[in-house]
Amino acid sequence: MPLPKISTPTYELVLPSTEKSIQYRPFLVKEEKVLVIAMESEDTKQITNAIKAVLKSCVLTKGIKVEKLPTFDIEYLFLNIRGKSVGEEIEVNIICPDDGETKVPVTVNLDEIKVVENPEHSRDIVLDDKLKMRMKYPSLDQFISDNFDVSNVGFDQSFDMISKCVDMIYNEDETWTESDFTNKEMIAFLEGLGSKQFKEIERFFSTMPKLYHEIKVTNPNTKVENTITLEGLAAFFN
Repeated sequence: MPLPKISTPTYELVLPSTEKSIQYRPFLVKEEKVLVIAMESEDTKQITNAIKAVLKSCVLTKGIKVEKLPTFDIEYLFLNIRGKSVGEEIEVNIICPDDGETKVPVTVNLDEIKVVENPEHSRDIVLDDKLKMRMKYPSLDQFISDNFDVSNVGFDQSFDMISKCVDMIYNEDETWTESDFTNKEMIAFLEGLGSKQFKEIERFFSTMPKLYHEIKVTNPNTKVENTITLEGLAAFFN
């Protein structure tokens, strides 16, 4: 006689990017094991594959392509799945900024963490009086390879990554999409931009929607109360 199967609960959340509701389930022990092994390996490819596999298994709504979701959707989705799987609270070690060294463990309720939008954020970048560039959000692969943080893109970052986030270039008469240019051509195009134009690209990344949570921590040594801002998925797993 085969062993009985244990029913798995189903939950819903609203994806921040589309405001559409999707269904998901908690990850199972075998999936948690895969995640733990991947994180301990510190190998970005292994981490990418593990998160892809877990999210694909846990998202129950048909038609959702994990690889195409914006990074902030991935962060929010993964955090919620993690919360329903192993507990709604997580302990985060905070370094008090008033002395820069005292660590204080703080318990954060995952239900209180939301994705916030910056009113200055825009996907469209003005290149000149006629030409504009429309950006798209980094893929899951890029999200992982940049250690869960794509908000600080600058000249020292890879033009290859930025080029893959260009959705289109357009004016009133014409539109150039990904099928019209190679990655090499886009990199050459980006390298030909002026400093002001490139700063607008930086602004796109720095103002992207992101996980955000504010907490207050009192330094046990100095008795000073600090206000700490946690941003991005990595901040909740230190």
